[in-house]
Amino acid sequence: MSYTDIITVDPAKRGGKPCIRGLRITVYDVLESLASGMTHEQILAEFPYLTREDIQACLAFAADRERKLEISHA
Repeated sequence: MSYTDIITVDPAKRGGKPCIRGLRITVYDVLESLASGMTHEQILAEFPYLTREDIQACLAFAADRERKLEISHA
């Protein structure tokens, strides 16, 4: 499954920020939790409606966005 099947953008939700499966939790929320040192298990406990695939999709989305930034600055 590609992150594009999980990450959604809806202008009516969270100001159009990339969200997980149309929920109100953003990719940023998950990445911030990981960056603060939370484990996947802790994130899943805090947000029980998320899955491991959702977390992986957030990481893949961030990696792809970073790759696109590098290409645009080349």
